[in-house]
Amino acid sequence: MTLIKSISGIRGTIGGKAGEGLTPIDIVKFTSAYGKWAVTQSGNNKIVVGRDARISGSMVNNLVIGTLQGLGINVVDLGLSTTPTVEVAVPMEKAAGGIIITASHNPKQWNALKLLNADGEFISDADGKEVLDIAESSDFYFANVDELGTVTTDDSYLQKHIDAILALPLVDKDAIAKANFSVVIDCVNSTGGLFVPALLKALGVNTVHQLYCDPDGKFPHNPEPLPENLIALSQEVVAKKADLGIAVDPDVDRLCFVNEDGSMFGEEYTLVAVADYVLKSTKGNTVSNLSSTRALRDVTEKAGGVYEGAAVGEVNVVNKMKETNAVIGGEGNGGVIYPELHYGRDALAGIALFLSHLAKFGKSISVLRASYPAYYISKNKITLTPEMDIDALLLKVEEKYKKQPHTTIDGLKIEFDKEWVHLRRSNTEPIIRIYSEGNSETVANNLANKIIADIKEILHIN
Repeated sequence: MTLIKSISGIRGTIGGKAGEGLTPIDIVKFTSAYGKWAVTQSGNNKIVVGRDARISGSMVNNLVIGTLQGLGINVVDLGLSTTPTVEVAVPMEKAAGGIIITASHNPKQWNALKLLNADGEFISDADGKEVLDIAESSDFYFANVDELGTVTTDDSYLQKHIDAILALPLVDKDAIAKANFSVVIDCVNSTGGLFVPALLKALGVNTVHQLYCDPDGKFPHNPEPLPENLIALSQEVVAKKADLGIAVDPDVDRLCFVNEDGSMFGEEYTLVAVADYVLKSTKGNTVSNLSSTRALRDVTEKAGGVYEGAAVGEVNVVNKMKETNAVIGGEGNGGVIYPELHYGRDALAGIALFLSHLAKFGKSISVLRASYPAYYISKNKITLTPEMDIDALLLKVEEKYKKQPHTTIDGLKIEFDKEWVHLRRSNTEPIIRIYSEGNSETVANNLANKIIADIKEILHIN
Protein backbone atom coordinates (compact mmCIF):
# COMPACT_ATOMS: atom_id res chain seq x y z
CA MET A 1 0.00 0.00 0.00
CA THR A 2 1.17 3.53 -0.78
CA LEU A 3 0.35 6.98 0.60
CA ILE A 4 2.08 10.01 -0.91
CA LYS A 5 1.70 13.40 0.79
CA SER A 6 2.80 16.26 -1.43
CA ILE A 7 2.16 19.96 -1.87
CA SER A 8 -0.42 19.35 -4.59
CA GLY A 9 -2.50 16.88 -2.63
CA ILE A 10 -2.76 13.46 -1.08
CA ARG A 11 -2.74 10.32 -3.20
CA GLY A 12 -2.48 6.67 -2.47
CA THR A 13 -3.79 3.17 -2.98
CA ILE A 14 -7.12 2.31 -1.44
CA GLY A 15 -7.05 0.10 1.67
CA GLY A 16 -4.45 -1.06 4.16
CA LYS A 17 -3.44 0.47 7.47
CA ALA A 18 -3.97 4.13 8.28
CA GLY A 19 -0.92 6.11 7.24
CA GLU A 20 0.17 3.45 4.76
CA GLY A 21 -2.62 3.68 2.18
CA LEU A 22 -5.43 6.08 1.36
CA THR A 23 -7.73 4.86 4.12
CA PRO A 24 -10.92 6.50 5.44
CA ILE A 25 -8.91 7.77 8.41
CA ASP A 26 -6.36 9.44 6.13
CA ILE A 27 -9.09 10.92 3.94
CA VAL A 28 -10.80 12.50 6.96
CA LYS A 29 -7.50 13.73 8.42
CA PHE A 30 -6.28 15.53 5.31
CA THR A 31 -9.72 16.82 4.31
CA SER A 32 -10.01 18.34 7.80
CA ALA A 33 -6.63 20.02 7.51
CA TYR A 34 -7.42 21.40 4.05
CA GLY A 35 -10.87 22.58 5.17
CA LYS A 36 -9.40 24.55 8.05
CA TRP A 37 -6.72 26.05 5.81
CA ALA A 38 -9.16 27.06 3.05
CA VAL A 39 -11.62 28.77 5.40
CA THR A 40 -8.82 30.55 7.27
CA GLN A 41 -7.28 31.79 4.02
CA SER A 42 -10.46 33.03 2.36
CA GLY A 43 -12.78 33.97 5.19
CA ASN A 44 -15.72 32.05 3.71
CA ASN A 45 -16.94 28.52 4.31
CA LYS A 46 -17.89 27.15 0.92
CA ILE A 47 -15.91 24.44 -0.89
CA VAL A 48 -16.58 22.81 -4.27
CA VAL A 49 -16.14 19.04 -4.58
CA GLY A 50 -16.08 16.92 -7.74
CA ARG A 51 -14.80 13.48 -8.65
CA ASP A 52 -13.84 11.25 -11.53
CA ALA A 53 -15.60 7.92 -12.06
CA ARG A 54 -13.07 5.55 -10.51
CA ILE A 55 -14.49 2.73 -8.40
CA SER A 56 -13.51 4.22 -5.02
CA GLY A 57 -14.80 7.67 -5.92
CA SER A 58 -18.18 7.39 -4.21
CA MET A 59 -16.65 6.17 -0.96
CA VAL A 60 -14.02 8.92 -0.90
CA ASN A 61 -16.59 11.53 -1.93
CA ASN A 62 -18.88 10.62 0.99
CA LEU A 63 -16.02 10.89 3.47
CA VAL A 64 -14.80 14.22 2.07
CA ILE A 65 -18.23 15.83 2.05
CA GLY A 66 -19.14 14.51 5.50
CA THR A 67 -15.86 15.79 6.92
CA LEU A 68 -16.32 19.25 5.43
CA GLN A 69 -19.86 19.36 6.84
CA GLY A 70 -18.42 18.38 10.19
CA LEU A 71 -16.14 21.40 10.04
CA GLY A 72 -19.14 23.64 9.43
CA ILE A 73 -18.29 24.11 5.75
CA ASN A 74 -21.00 24.34 3.07
CA VAL A 75 -20.31 22.02 0.15
CA VAL A 76 -21.21 22.38 -3.51
CA ASP A 77 -21.11 18.79 -4.80
CA LEU A 78 -20.62 18.58 -8.56
CA GLY A 79 -20.76 14.78 -8.50
CA LEU A 80 -19.13 13.15 -11.52
CA SER A 81 -16.99 15.93 -12.97
CA THR A 82 -13.53 16.74 -14.33
CA THR A 83 -10.52 18.46 -12.83
CA PRO A 84 -10.82 21.52 -15.11
CA THR A 85 -14.58 21.75 -14.47
CA VAL A 86 -14.00 21.99 -10.71
CA GLU A 87 -11.30 24.59 -11.39
CA VAL A 88 -13.82 26.63 -13.38
CA ALA A 89 -16.54 26.18 -10.75
CA VAL A 90 -14.56 27.42 -7.71
CA PRO A 91 -14.36 31.12 -8.73
CA MET A 92 -17.87 30.99 -10.23
CA GLU A 93 -19.14 29.84 -6.83
CA LYS A 94 -16.94 32.35 -5.01
CA ALA A 95 -15.79 29.40 -2.92
CA ALA A 96 -12.88 29.09 -0.51
CA GLY A 97 -11.41 26.35 -2.67
CA GLY A 98 -12.07 22.98 -4.19
CA ILE A 99 -11.26 19.31 -3.80
CA ILE A 100 -11.05 17.07 -6.85
CA ILE A 101 -11.25 13.38 -6.02
CA THR A 102 -9.10 11.78 -8.69
CA ALA A 103 -5.81 9.98 -9.09
CA SER A 104 -5.55 11.33 -12.63
CA HIS A 105 -3.83 8.77 -14.88
CA ASN A 106 -3.03 6.28 -12.08
CA PRO A 107 -4.59 2.78 -12.22
CA LYS A 108 -7.89 1.89 -10.53
CA GLN A 109 -6.44 1.04 -7.09
CA TRP A 110 -5.35 4.66 -6.66
CA ASN A 111 -7.30 7.72 -5.64
CA ALA A 112 -6.34 11.18 -4.46
CA LEU A 113 -7.42 14.56 -3.15
CA LYS A 114 -6.31 17.38 -5.45
CA LEU A 115 -6.50 20.69 -3.62
CA LEU A 116 -7.42 24.08 -5.09
CA ASN A 117 -7.27 27.64 -3.73
CA ALA A 118 -9.99 30.28 -4.04
CA ASP A 119 -8.88 31.07 -7.60
CA GLY A 120 -9.53 27.48 -8.66
CA GLU A 121 -5.78 26.83 -9.04
CA PHE A 122 -3.61 24.21 -7.36
CA ILE A 123 -2.36 25.37 -3.98
CA SER A 124 1.21 26.65 -3.75
CA ASP A 125 4.23 24.94 -2.23
CA ALA A 126 3.96 27.03 0.93
CA ASP A 127 0.22 26.47 1.24
CA GLY A 128 0.65 22.74 0.71
CA LYS A 129 3.21 22.54 3.49
CA GLU A 130 0.84 24.43 5.78
CA VAL A 131 -1.95 21.94 5.05
CA LEU A 132 0.40 19.03 5.83
CA ASP A 133 1.47 20.71 9.08
CA ILE A 134 -2.16 21.16 10.14
CA ALA A 135 -2.83 17.51 9.35
CA GLU A 136 0.14 16.23 11.33
CA SER A 137 -0.75 18.35 14.36
CA SER A 138 -4.51 17.57 14.08
CA ASP A 139 -5.04 21.28 14.57
CA PHE A 140 -8.69 21.46 13.53
CA TYR A 141 -11.97 21.82 15.38
CA PHE A 142 -15.32 20.35 14.40
CA ALA A 143 -18.64 22.21 14.51
CA ASN A 144 -21.44 21.57 16.96
CA VAL A 145 -24.77 20.22 15.75
CA ASP A 146 -26.31 23.63 15.06
CA GLU A 147 -23.38 24.76 12.91
CA LEU A 148 -22.87 21.77 10.61
CA GLY A 149 -22.32 22.58 6.96
CA THR A 150 -24.86 22.06 4.19
CA VAL A 151 -24.59 20.15 0.92
CA THR A 152 -25.89 21.44 -2.40
CA THR A 153 -25.81 19.12 -5.39
CA ASP A 154 -25.14 21.01 -8.62
CA ASP A 155 -24.98 19.20 -11.97
CA SER A 156 -25.07 22.40 -14.05
CA TYR A 157 -21.31 22.80 -14.44
CA LEU A 158 -20.96 20.43 -17.37
CA GLN A 159 -22.96 22.91 -19.41
CA LYS A 160 -21.41 25.97 -17.75
CA HIS A 161 -17.93 24.72 -18.60
CA ILE A 162 -18.91 24.00 -22.21
CA ASP A 163 -20.58 27.42 -22.51
CA ALA A 164 -17.39 29.09 -21.26
CA ILE A 165 -15.36 27.20 -23.89
CA LEU A 166 -17.79 28.10 -26.69
CA ALA A 167 -17.51 31.76 -25.66
CA LEU A 168 -13.75 31.81 -26.29
CA PRO A 169 -13.05 33.99 -29.36
CA LEU A 170 -10.61 31.46 -30.83
CA VAL A 171 -13.09 28.56 -30.65
CA ASP A 172 -14.67 28.56 -34.11
CA LYS A 173 -17.80 26.42 -33.86
CA ASP A 174 -18.88 27.26 -37.41
CA ALA A 175 -15.57 26.16 -38.91
CA ILE A 176 -15.66 22.92 -36.91
CA ALA A 177 -19.23 22.16 -37.98
CA LYS A 178 -18.41 22.93 -41.61
CA ALA A 179 -15.43 20.55 -41.53
CA ASN A 180 -17.87 17.71 -40.76
CA PHE A 181 -15.31 15.76 -38.75
CA SER A 182 -15.72 12.07 -38.00
CA VAL A 183 -14.16 11.39 -34.60
CA VAL A 184 -13.45 8.36 -32.40
CA ILE A 185 -13.07 9.02 -28.67
CA ASP A 186 -11.58 6.93 -25.86
CA CYS A 187 -12.67 8.20 -22.44
CA VAL A 188 -11.39 5.21 -20.41
CA ASN A 189 -14.81 4.70 -18.76
CA SER A 190 -14.49 7.83 -16.65
CA THR A 191 -16.08 11.27 -16.68
CA GLY A 192 -14.75 12.13 -20.11
CA GLY A 193 -17.51 9.78 -21.29
CA LEU A 194 -20.01 12.41 -20.12
CA PHE A 195 -18.14 15.60 -20.95
CA VAL A 196 -16.36 14.91 -24.25
CA PRO A 197 -19.45 13.78 -26.24
CA ALA A 198 -21.41 16.76 -24.88
CA LEU A 199 -18.64 19.15 -25.92
CA LEU A 200 -18.30 17.64 -29.39
CA LYS A 201 -22.05 17.89 -29.94
CA ALA A 202 -21.98 21.55 -28.86
CA LEU A 203 -19.13 22.16 -31.33
CA GLY A 204 -21.16 20.71 -34.20
CA VAL A 205 -19.32 17.39 -34.53
CA ASN A 206 -22.10 15.01 -35.55
CA THR A 207 -20.17 11.79 -36.17
CA VAL A 208 -18.71 10.57 -32.88
CA HIS A 209 -17.78 6.91 -32.37
CA GLN A 210 -17.50 6.20 -28.65
CA LEU A 211 -15.01 3.82 -27.04
CA TYR A 212 -15.10 3.26 -23.27
CA CYS A 213 -17.49 6.12 -22.47
CA ASP A 214 -19.49 4.42 -19.69
CA PRO A 215 -18.42 6.27 -16.50
CA ASP A 216 -18.30 3.21 -14.24
CA GLY A 217 -14.60 3.46 -13.38
CA LYS A 218 -13.76 0.08 -14.88
CA PHE A 219 -10.74 1.15 -16.89
CA PRO A 220 -10.43 -1.09 -19.99
CA HIS A 221 -6.70 -0.43 -20.19
CA ASN A 222 -4.03 1.47 -18.32
CA PRO A 223 -5.66 4.93 -18.10
CA GLU A 224 -2.55 6.95 -18.97
CA PRO A 225 -3.04 8.14 -22.58
CA LEU A 226 0.21 6.75 -23.96
CA PRO A 227 0.56 5.04 -27.37
CA GLU A 228 0.82 1.54 -25.90
CA ASN A 229 -2.53 2.07 -24.13
CA LEU A 230 -4.39 3.44 -27.17
CA ILE A 231 -4.20 0.45 -29.52
CA ALA A 232 -7.99 -0.02 -29.61
CA LEU A 233 -8.51 3.67 -30.36
CA SER A 234 -5.96 3.55 -33.17
CA GLN A 235 -7.60 0.48 -34.70
CA GLU A 236 -11.08 2.01 -34.45
CA VAL A 237 -9.99 5.23 -36.17
CA VAL A 238 -8.80 3.18 -39.14
CA ALA A 239 -11.83 0.86 -39.08
CA LYS A 240 -14.31 3.75 -39.03
CA LYS A 241 -12.30 5.77 -41.58
CA ALA A 242 -12.45 8.62 -39.06
CA ASP A 243 -10.63 11.93 -39.41
CA LEU A 244 -8.98 11.60 -36.01
CA GLY A 245 -9.11 9.97 -32.59
CA ILE A 246 -9.24 11.73 -29.24
CA ALA A 247 -8.13 10.30 -25.89
CA VAL A 248 -8.34 11.81 -22.42
CA ASP A 249 -7.31 10.56 -18.99
CA PRO A 250 -9.81 9.81 -16.16
CA ASP A 251 -10.05 13.41 -14.90
CA VAL A 252 -9.87 15.02 -18.36
CA ASP A 253 -6.86 17.28 -17.92
CA ARG A 254 -4.61 15.38 -20.36
CA LEU A 255 -5.31 15.14 -24.08
CA CYS A 256 -3.83 13.36 -27.06
CA PHE A 257 -4.82 12.64 -30.65
CA VAL A 258 -4.58 9.80 -33.15
CA ASN A 259 -4.03 10.50 -36.85
CA GLU A 260 -6.41 9.28 -39.55
CA ASP A 261 -4.02 6.45 -40.44
CA GLY A 262 -3.94 5.19 -36.83
CA SER A 263 -0.52 6.66 -36.04
CA MET A 264 -0.04 8.83 -32.98
CA PHE A 265 -0.08 12.61 -33.24
CA GLY A 266 2.08 12.53 -30.10
CA GLU A 267 1.01 13.86 -26.72
CA GLU A 268 4.05 16.17 -26.71
CA TYR A 269 2.57 17.84 -29.79
CA THR A 270 -0.90 18.48 -28.34
CA LEU A 271 0.36 21.67 -26.71
CA VAL A 272 2.56 22.52 -29.72
CA ALA A 273 -0.41 22.44 -32.12
CA VAL A 274 -2.76 24.37 -29.83
CA ALA A 275 -0.05 26.96 -29.14
CA ASP A 276 0.60 27.31 -32.87
CA TYR A 277 -3.09 28.09 -33.38
CA VAL A 278 -3.29 30.57 -30.50
CA LEU A 279 -0.07 32.35 -31.55
CA LYS A 280 -1.36 32.91 -35.08
CA SER A 281 -3.89 35.40 -33.73
CA THR A 282 -2.57 36.28 -30.27
CA LYS A 283 0.97 37.59 -30.05
CA GLY A 284 2.70 36.54 -26.86
CA ASN A 285 4.85 34.15 -24.92
CA THR A 286 4.63 30.46 -24.02
CA VAL A 287 5.71 28.20 -21.16
CA SER A 288 6.12 24.47 -20.70
CA ASN A 289 8.00 22.39 -18.18
CA LEU A 290 11.67 21.63 -18.76
CA SER A 291 10.97 18.02 -19.76
CA SER A 292 8.70 19.00 -22.67
CA THR A 293 9.61 19.10 -26.36
CA ARG A 294 11.66 21.90 -27.87
CA ALA A 295 9.08 22.11 -30.67
CA LEU A 296 7.05 24.57 -28.55
CA ARG A 297 10.04 26.90 -28.39
CA ASP A 298 10.50 26.64 -32.18
CA VAL A 299 6.83 27.45 -32.85
CA THR A 300 6.87 30.31 -30.34
CA GLU A 301 10.01 31.96 -31.71
CA LYS A 302 8.71 31.61 -35.27
CA ALA A 303 5.64 33.58 -34.17
CA GLY A 304 7.80 36.29 -32.57
CA GLY A 305 7.23 35.26 -28.97
CA VAL A 306 9.49 34.18 -26.13
CA TYR A 307 9.49 30.67 -24.71
CA GLU A 308 10.33 29.97 -21.05
CA GLY A 309 10.86 26.62 -19.33
CA ALA A 310 9.46 25.96 -15.85
CA ALA A 311 10.14 23.35 -13.23
CA VAL A 312 8.07 20.20 -13.63
CA GLY A 313 4.64 20.45 -11.98
CA GLU A 314 1.50 22.28 -13.03
CA VAL A 315 1.73 24.90 -10.28
CA ASN A 316 5.27 25.77 -11.43
CA VAL A 317 4.15 26.12 -15.04
CA VAL A 318 1.26 28.36 -14.00
CA ASN A 319 3.54 30.57 -11.89
CA LYS A 320 5.95 30.98 -14.82
CA MET A 321 3.05 31.74 -17.18
CA LYS A 322 1.86 34.53 -14.89
CA GLU A 323 5.41 35.84 -14.51
CA THR A 324 5.96 36.01 -18.29
CA ASN A 325 2.37 36.91 -19.23
CA ALA A 326 2.20 33.80 -21.42
CA VAL A 327 -0.83 33.45 -23.69
CA ILE A 328 -0.64 29.64 -23.78
CA GLY A 329 1.30 27.02 -21.87
CA GLY A 330 1.18 23.59 -20.35
CA GLU A 331 3.01 20.31 -20.17
CA GLY A 332 4.26 17.80 -22.71
CA ASN A 333 2.00 15.11 -21.27
CA GLY A 334 -0.91 16.54 -23.24
CA GLY A 335 -1.77 19.24 -20.72
CA VAL A 336 -3.00 22.51 -22.27
CA ILE A 337 -3.31 25.60 -20.06
CA TYR A 338 -5.16 28.47 -21.74
CA PRO A 339 -5.38 31.45 -19.32
CA GLU A 340 -8.12 33.09 -21.38
CA LEU A 341 -10.34 30.47 -19.71
CA HIS A 342 -8.49 29.52 -16.51
CA TYR A 343 -5.04 28.58 -15.20
CA GLY A 344 -5.34 24.82 -15.27
CA ARG A 345 -4.78 21.93 -17.69
CA ASP A 346 -8.03 21.53 -19.60
CA ALA A 347 -8.52 18.78 -22.18
CA LEU A 348 -11.98 20.12 -23.09
CA ALA A 349 -10.64 23.56 -23.98
CA GLY A 350 -7.77 21.82 -25.77
CA ILE A 351 -10.19 19.81 -27.92
CA ALA A 352 -12.13 22.92 -28.93
CA LEU A 353 -9.00 24.89 -29.84
CA PHE A 354 -7.39 21.96 -31.66
CA LEU A 355 -10.48 21.23 -33.76
CA SER A 356 -10.74 24.94 -34.62
CA HIS A 357 -7.12 24.81 -35.76
CA LEU A 358 -7.57 21.60 -37.77
CA ALA A 359 -10.75 22.88 -39.42
CA LYS A 360 -9.04 26.07 -40.59
CA PHE A 361 -5.88 24.19 -41.61
CA GLY A 362 -8.07 22.39 -44.12
CA LYS A 363 -5.89 19.29 -44.43
CA SER A 364 -5.57 15.99 -42.60
CA ILE A 365 -4.33 15.74 -39.04
CA SER A 366 -1.26 13.80 -40.19
CA VAL A 367 -0.33 16.64 -42.54
CA LEU A 368 -0.74 19.08 -39.64
CA ARG A 369 1.56 16.95 -37.50
CA ALA A 370 4.16 16.82 -40.29
CA SER A 371 4.19 20.63 -40.39
CA TYR A 372 5.91 20.82 -36.99
CA PRO A 373 9.59 20.26 -36.19
CA ALA A 374 10.26 16.58 -35.62
CA TYR A 375 11.77 15.69 -32.25
CA TYR A 376 11.96 12.49 -30.24
CA ILE A 377 12.15 12.23 -26.43
CA SER A 378 13.92 9.30 -24.78
CA LYS A 379 12.99 8.55 -21.15
CA ASN A 380 15.42 6.69 -18.92
CA LYS A 381 16.36 6.39 -15.25
CA ILE A 382 19.22 5.29 -13.04
CA THR A 383 18.52 3.58 -9.71
CA LEU A 384 20.82 4.65 -6.89
CA THR A 385 21.35 3.51 -3.35
CA PRO A 386 19.19 5.42 -0.83
CA GLU A 387 22.25 6.93 0.87
CA MET A 388 23.63 8.37 -2.38
CA ASP A 389 23.97 12.17 -2.41
CA ILE A 390 22.06 12.95 -5.61
CA ASP A 391 22.59 16.71 -5.29
CA ALA A 392 26.36 16.25 -5.19
CA LEU A 393 26.17 13.96 -8.21
CA LEU A 394 24.22 16.54 -10.22
CA LEU A 395 26.78 19.20 -9.27
CA LYS A 396 29.56 17.04 -10.73
CA VAL A 397 27.62 16.54 -13.97
CA GLU A 398 26.96 20.30 -14.12
CA GLU A 399 30.67 20.99 -13.67
CA LYS A 400 31.52 18.62 -16.53
CA TYR A 401 29.16 20.49 -18.88
CA LYS A 402 29.51 24.00 -17.45
CA LYS A 403 30.35 25.46 -20.87
CA GLN A 404 27.00 24.31 -22.30
CA PRO A 405 23.81 26.34 -21.74
CA HIS A 406 22.15 24.81 -18.70
CA THR A 407 19.67 25.47 -15.90
CA THR A 408 19.35 24.12 -12.37
CA ILE A 409 15.84 25.34 -11.51
CA ASP A 410 14.66 21.73 -11.51
CA GLY A 411 17.48 19.22 -11.33
CA LEU A 412 19.84 19.86 -14.24
CA LYS A 413 18.96 20.55 -17.86
CA ILE A 414 21.78 20.83 -20.39
CA GLU A 415 21.33 22.08 -23.96
CA PHE A 416 23.37 20.97 -26.96
CA ASP A 417 22.21 23.20 -29.82
CA LYS A 418 18.67 21.87 -30.44
CA GLU A 419 19.19 18.75 -28.35
CA TRP A 420 18.87 18.60 -24.57
CA VAL A 421 19.03 16.29 -21.58
CA HIS A 422 17.16 16.81 -18.31
CA LEU A 423 18.17 15.06 -15.08
CA ARG A 424 15.72 15.14 -12.17
CA ARG A 425 15.70 13.36 -8.86
CA SER A 426 12.50 11.50 -8.00
CA ASN A 427 10.55 12.70 -4.98
CA THR A 428 9.48 9.16 -4.11
CA GLU A 429 12.31 6.83 -5.18
CA PRO A 430 16.14 6.81 -5.04
CA ILE A 431 16.41 7.34 -8.80
CA ILE A 432 17.42 9.99 -11.28
CA ARG A 433 15.07 10.42 -14.22
CA ILE A 434 16.92 11.17 -17.45
CA TYR A 435 14.93 12.70 -20.32
CA SER A 436 16.71 13.56 -23.56
CA GLU A 437 15.50 14.95 -26.87
CA GLY A 438 16.94 14.95 -30.38
CA ASN A 439 15.77 15.04 -33.97
CA SER A 440 15.61 11.23 -34.06
CA GLU A 441 15.26 8.31 -31.69
CA THR A 442 18.90 7.38 -32.24
CA VAL A 443 20.17 10.87 -31.41
CA ALA A 444 18.03 11.09 -28.25
CA ASN A 445 19.10 7.65 -27.06
CA ASN A 446 22.76 8.33 -27.76
CA LEU A 447 22.60 11.56 -25.74
CA ALA A 448 20.94 9.76 -22.83
CA ASN A 449 23.51 6.96 -22.96
CA LYS A 450 26.36 9.47 -22.92
CA ILE A 451 25.01 11.14 -19.77
CA ILE A 452 24.35 7.75 -18.14
CA ALA A 453 27.95 6.77 -18.89
CA ASP A 454 29.15 10.03 -17.30
CA ILE A 455 27.12 9.32 -14.17
CA LYS A 456 28.45 5.78 -13.91
CA GLU A 457 32.00 7.10 -14.28
CA ILE A 458 31.43 9.62 -11.50
CA LEU A 459 29.97 6.88 -9.28
CA HIS A 460 32.63 4.38 -10.33
CA ILE A 461 30.00 1.95 -11.54
CA ASN A 462 31.02 -0.58 -14.18
